[in-house]
Amino acid sequence: MTRPQSSAAPDFLSRPWDERDPSPWLALYLDQSTPLPDEVKSAWLTDSSSASRQYLLPFLRPLARLFIILFQVCKVFVPRNWAHSGLLHQFLAWGLKRFVSPEANWLILRHFHLGSQVLTFIGRNSPAPVDTNPLEPADIDALKDHMFLKHDLNLFNFVIRLNKALREQGLALRKPEHIDFSMIREPGLKLEDMPQGRLNFLDLQSAIELFTPLYQLMLTDNDFWRAANSLQLDETIGIYAATLLAAPEHLVLVNNKHPLVPLSTLRAGHRLVIHGLSTEMLHSLLQRFQLAQAQGVAVDTTSGPTEA
Repeated sequence: MTRPQSSAAPDFLSRPWDERDPSPWLALYLDQSTPLPDEVKSAWLTDSSSASRQYLLPFLRPLARLFIILFQVCKVFVPRNWAHSGLLHQFLAWGLKRFVSPEANWLILRHFHLGSQVLTFIGRNSPAPVDTNPLEPADIDALKDHMFLKHDLNLFNFVIRLNKALREQGLALRKPEHIDFSMIREPGLKLEDMPQGRLNFLDLQSAIELFTPLYQLMLTDNDFWRAANSLQLDETIGIYAATLLAAPEHLVLVNNKHPLVPLSTLRAGHRLVIHGLSTEMLHSLLQRFQLAQAQGVAVDTTSGPTEA
C-alpha cells in the first residue's frame, strides 16, 4: 500500500480560514516577503507542518547531537583517514527512499541542481570566468555516487578557483554589462515521482538530524568539519551573486553565520536546513531577474517583474 499522492492540496490550504484560530502555515504560504515559488513553498511548509517534525524532531535532535559527541570520542581511537564514503552514500540513499517524505526528498534533489546553477551563474558572469562541476542527480539512486561529499568539495573548490583567477588577473567581481542567466532553470524533478510508501513519513529536518551523526562517523574528521563549515559559505555565495546583480539588499535572505568564524558541528543539522532554504531563495531571485531581463522590465523581488 502507498500513501496518498502528494499532489493533493496541503492541509493548511484545504482547511477554511478561521480568524479566531488562523493557521500559521497559511500565513507563511501567502506571505510574499521571501522569493519562493508557490510549489516550493507548499512542499516546504507541508514538510515543516508534519507530525514528524512536530513530535519526533524534539526527541531526535538532542539524541543526534549526543551521538556526534560520542562518535567524535570514538574516532580518537581509529586511524585518522578511516572513512567509508561509499557505504555512507549507499545507506543515505536507502534511508531516503524508504523513510523520508516525498516533499523532503524532492527538496533534497532540487538542492543539488539549484546549487550547481548558482555556482555556474557566478562563474560564467565573473570578469575572470571559471568552470564549474555541476551536480544534477536525476533520482535518489544517483546520490550513491558520493554526491553529498562532492557537493561540499564543489563549494570550496569553486571559491578557490574563482578567487585565484580574479587575483591572478588583478580583477574584482562586479556587475557585467550583460548578465547571463541562461543556466538558470527549473530542474525538471517532479514531486509525484518521489517514493510515497507507507513509511515515507520522516520530515526534512528530522532526516538531516538523523543522518548528520552517520556523516560524522563514516567520513574523516577533515571531511566532516569541511562539510559543516561549507554552510558558512552561504554568505560568501550570496555576496558574489548580489555583487553581480548590483543588488546588495537581497543579502538579508542569507544568514548562516560569518564565514570567518567556524562554528561547532553540533548544530550542523539545523544550519543545513537554512542552507537549503537560502539556496532556494537565491535561485528564485535569479529567476525573477532572468524574467525581468527577458521582458525588459524592472524587477520587484516581492511580486515579480513590473513595468519599468
